[in-house]
Amino acid sequence: MHIIRSATWLAPLVRKLVVEAPRVAARHQPGHFVIVRGTRDGERIPLTIADSDAESGTITLVIQMAGATTERLCALCAGDSLVDVAGPLGRPTEIEAFGHVVLVGGGVGTAVIYPQAGALKALGNRVTGVIGGRSRPYVILEEELGKICDAVHPCTDDGSHGFHGFVTQRLAQLLDAEPPVDAVITAGPVLMMKAVAEVTRGRGIRTIASLNPVMVDGTGMCGGCRVTVGGEQKFACVDGPEFDAHLVSFDELQDRLGAYRTHELRARERLALDPEHKCRLERARVEIESEPRRAS
Repeated sequence: MHIIRSATWLAPLVRKLVVEAPRVAARHQPGHFVIVRGTRDGERIPLTIADSDAESGTITLVIQMAGATTERLCALCAGDSLVDVAGPLGRPTEIEAFGHVVLVGGGVGTAVIYPQAGALKALGNRVTGVIGGRSRPYVILEEELGKICDAVHPCTDDGSHGFHGFVTQRLAQLLDAEPPVDAVITAGPVLMMKAVAEVTRGRGIRTIASLNPVMVDGTGMCGGCRVTVGGEQKFACVDGPEFDAHLVSFDELQDRLGAYRTHELRARERLALDPEHKCRLERARVEIESEPRRAS
């Protein structure tokens, strides 16, 4: 069992859990993820390791409530526990002395680029963050990235905070300005990463995308995380999750992510009938109302 040390809301429907997992924390590198099972009868899902502390033996997970399993996880509070935390899995980010690197995070994808920012900066890179959400409350980890990056550019669809527009629009402005950009790393919704790749493709800028396909075992055995990269079949859990964004078939990835939409809907309907779960979720949601609001 893995005890949850703390559980807080980063944004509406976005939960941060600090979890005891000393063996994972000791080996974690940027780009790694874990396969988590909240309960013995629960589904196994992949979650990015947003941060780790080898000394305290903890890892930080950022979870967006999007389905029945993530809803269960977001209902957990400090003192609760996870049954399984397997990892670290995947290939770590290839941290190099690129020069000037722009990290583009959309929604909870910002949790992916956060550890990358620290590692890239430690190697002497100039690091710029471009992070987005549909409105101010959905932009996460801005303050944390601000302590690491040379510059952070928040973007909101409605203009309530930072740049009014998409992260890809702000990225295009940066690519046309000084200093020159040598590499781009992106994580977030599939369509956002596809758009980032199109912005950089014509400029010939190296671009890496962190993919988020369906995963079950995290070892390449189930085949659920198959993606097409450069015309070849890859398994995101063992060959990735990061790939050359200019070679990824994002349309295929988007289609595969929607394959279980009907099953997910039914699972959420069943979960909504569980009175114990509703009580736990309400307890967790009360916390977001009691936490201080960030300045807008």
